Amino acid sequence: MEQRMTHTFPDVSISTERLVLRPFEDADIPAHTEMMNDEMVTAWTSAPHPYTGRDAERWVREFAPAERTEGRGIVFAVTEFLTQRLVGIVHLRNTDWRLLATEVSYVTAPWARGEGYATESVLAVAQWLFRDRRFERMELRTAAGNTASQQVAQKVGCISEGVLRNAWSVRTRPDDGTGAWTEVRTDLIVWSLLPEDLEADRMAEAGYASYTDWN
Repeated sequence: MEQRMTHTFPDVSISTERLVLRPFEDADIPAHTEMMNDEMVTAWTSAPHPYTGRDAERWVREFAPAERTEGRGIVFAVTEFLTQRLVGIVHLRNTDWRLLATEVSYVTAPWARGEGYATESVLAVAQWLFRDRRFERMELRTAAGNTASQQVAQKVGCISEGVLRNAWSVRTRPDDGTGAWTEVRTDLIVWSLLPEDLEADRMAEAGYASYTDWN
């Protein structure tokens, strides 16, 4: 009788020169609530809107831990090394343990944009995923109009593989004076990153030479 093995990522933290990627904690709830109510986050993600303190509690205490323990992926709170301030999220999800492939998504807080934190944190997770966990593929999907997310994918070294037509919905705020959000359909651009895409020269060109500290 074949024995079935449960696959989960280890409970780890990853450090770069500027950032610490770690599990979410209760102390993150206020900053997480504020971050998820930002207009850009509302527009490009499927997060509830308005995003309440109770939504944040569920994320921190229930959803994020379960992603890892139930084998679907892992959620990292991205924090500044010096200030310990929450600046974003990196989420590995839809993990296929047979193919050693997973999908990455990320959110950057409005107070941390323009610092290169999304690129730095995704590169750190990718190096850990490929070198420590021996994965073979990381996939990323960006809405067609989300140029900021696409720029992160390009800086990380992802290769654009094609378009999933009409595969997602985003929220917009029509100029009708009501201030209400409405959902519209959009295409998704599919990107991939493989271990060979993370060669040392590519990472050095991107300005991120070393990601070796995880425990």
